[in-house]
Amino acid sequence: MTDTVGRPRPASPVALVTGASGGLGQALAIELDALGCRVAVHYNSSAEGAEAVRAKLHNDAIVVTGDVASWEAVQAMNAEIESRLGPVDVLVNNGAIRRDSLMAMQSPADWRAVIETNLIGTFHTSRAAVPGMLRRRWGRIVNIVSPSGLIATAGQTAYSASKAGVIGLTRTLAAECGRRGVTVNALSPGFMITGMTQDLSDAVTEGIRSKTPIPRFGRTEEVARAMGLFLDGDFITGQVLSIDGGVSIT
Repeated sequence: MTDTVGRPRPASPVALVTGASGGLGQALAIELDALGCRVAVHYNSSAEGAEAVRAKLHNDAIVVTGDVASWEAVQAMNAEIESRLGPVDVLVNNGAIRRDSLMAMQSPADWRAVIETNLIGTFHTSRAAVPGMLRRRWGRIVNIVSPSGLIATAGQTAYSASKAGVIGLTRTLAAECGRRGVTVNALSPGFMITGMTQDLSDAVTEGIRSKTPIPRFGRTEEVARAMGLFLDGDFITGQVLSIDGGVSIT
């Protein structure tokens, strides 16, 4: 039996990080830059934040925008990246929104918006990048998920459903792509103080901390270090790596 092997890692891969204008996205972009990637820093609403991230990078980097919930916008963004840096070799689906509420009181529009950005947006960016990765026989997709996709959190039916859906997408896409040197994995960070969590009350944050085996919040840079494993890991695919202080085992 002959192993099916992809091509070697490109010397300077092109990486797209969605939602990279701050918080974890910034740390991911900085880590990929340090690993030799040329990074497309994506934003949806904060152009100033994205430019600030780009200014911290040492390799060639650009700022791009587009609503990932729109297939047309994602196609246009991918075309821009290809014309300015080259085709996307590394895709990090970090962009996401939260609109938490108990389902009995949540508007259908808010519920749908979370699914369209977090789950359908991940499909759009992956669908745009995967064909080229398969042709080149090398690619990396890393989907940022959440402990909320693994454990129940009241008030987060939309967010939990979106992240659980991304985990299912990750595993199935990994099965489709592995024979051509493309790996697909998920990274599940624990609670960090970022734009996504800064609106939580002190009571909620203290409750989270008290239930975490390592009783502190994570740092974005320690989560971002996983990028090196995913870039060089030819034999890791379809996995969910939890860097969450143990919260997902409680």
